[in-house]
Amino acid sequence: MGKKNVTFADIAKYTNFSKTTISRYFNQPDSLTLENQEKIAKALEELGYQENKLAKVLANGKSEFIGIIIPNLYLHYYSEMLNQILSSYSDYHYKFLVFVSSDKKELEQQYLDELMAYKIEGLIILSHTFSSKELASYHIPIVAIEREAEHICSVNTDNYMGAVQATNLLIRNQCDILIHVNVPVPKQIPSYNRIRGFEDTCKEYNIPYHLMLQDLGYNYETTYNAIRKVFEQIDSSYPDKKKGVFLANDTYANIFLNLIFQKYGKLPEDYQIVGFDNSPIANEAIIPITTIGQQIDKIAKSALELLVLQMNEMKKRKPTPLKEPIHRQITPVLIRRETTDD
Repeated sequence: MGKKNVTFADIAKYTNFSKTTISRYFNQPDSLTLENQEKIAKALEELGYQENKLAKVLANGKSEFIGIIIPNLYLHYYSEMLNQILSSYSDYHYKFLVFVSSDKKELEQQYLDELMAYKIEGLIILSHTFSSKELASYHIPIVAIEREAEHICSVNTDNYMGAVQATNLLIRNQCDILIHVNVPVPKQIPSYNRIRGFEDTCKEYNIPYHLMLQDLGYNYETTYNAIRKVFEQIDSSYPDKKKGVFLANDTYANIFLNLIFQKYGKLPEDYQIVGFDNSPIANEAIIPITTIGQQIDKIAKSALELLVLQMNEMKKRKPTPLKEPIHRQITPVLIRRETTDD
């Protein structure tokens, strides 16, 4: 029998089950005994059945789609996170609908409406545009990554520990002045703890430091120009000091390193540079950059596990939603490369 011609009626006749039972196998498998599920699965294999995905969506409203909203792709962290999430297809067989928000609320609302129209089964969100309370009102499984998540599940890096690791390394390398380059991050955002960890560690060891918190652009060109001004300010302000520069991500660190090479043709001994993320650009830079590894693969895997946990619960006849959001934290790893002494 040809694969395309196998119908529920054919399967019912072959197994001596009713068409209703066959339908339950596809739409509510937990309503059947394990023995009956195995009988039907064996029959499908013997008949060469090929599932009609569109018919299944129309029948039970389960699209097998996961939505993703990501702020941008010019920061290497986001592009690598997306790569890791998309590679999970072989494990879970969910398809993804991806939107880049650019932090524009009206545009992101359109994206959310579009995703809901496609009957997504779950959402992974990295953008900061909508509050977690607003997102929770959609009543679908959601996992946030590195953003405010009081009312939804989340997976984050231990940003505070990562900042402490970076700062301690620069202190051990006997830098005269420590500098942290970042944007003004709201306190409810997990990455704010990079700022807090840096400042707390500098104060603890009574090390001179400079927080450079400012708008650093919204695409590669504007970010490059902003980091260039930051470099010029640091280079002119501390000419005779060993400068330990901890940048908020590897994209910033790579631009900063390129600017140093453009001026000096090398990395002078009075510069120490640490990035954050361990996105591929850190290892592919003109010289490999010391960084705080977020273990992006583990974050993506944990986010998918947490989302699938919720989605599987929603497929039950009597689902029991989580009473409280689950929040997971992944430990960062200091990765020493050529932009620091140690």
